[in-house]
Amino acid sequence: MPATQPPTTYTIGDLAREFDLTTRAIRFYEDMGLLQPERSGPGGRNRIYRARDRTRLKLTLRAKRLGLSLTEARDIIDMYDSPRDTGPQLRKFLTILAQHRQQLEEQLAELQTNLDEVRAHEREAKALLARLDKEKVRA
Repeated sequence: MPATQPPTTYTIGDLAREFDLTTRAIRFYEDMGLLQPERSGPGGRNRIYRARDRTRLKLTLRAKRLGLSLTEARDIIDMYDSPRDTGPQLRKFLTILAQHRQQLEEQLAELQTNLDEVRAHEREAKALLARLDKEKVRA
């Protein structure tokens, strides 16, 4: 049995189901310039997405998982759409990733400080509770 070929076009519903998104989210990505479907039907109401749009959506969701903004995602994805030299594209990508990594490291340090503080309060509360329980036993 021959392998089935992926469809060459997709509806907004197809993409929403495949990526577990709402159609509203896909329209938002379109408004942000991440997707550029063709329009058909009366008044261009029907959106027709191509494989390129599907790939861009997949890359957008990957960028979101990394914590990049949609603007950063669009900039990176647009770089790979252009026929320009890949050197500048990769340098820009590395710059964006370095900035994002620094931001994540700062957030991680802040979270670690908060976690240490929570642990200290837990130790104090347990010690106070143990003292209260000990006094109750004596009384």
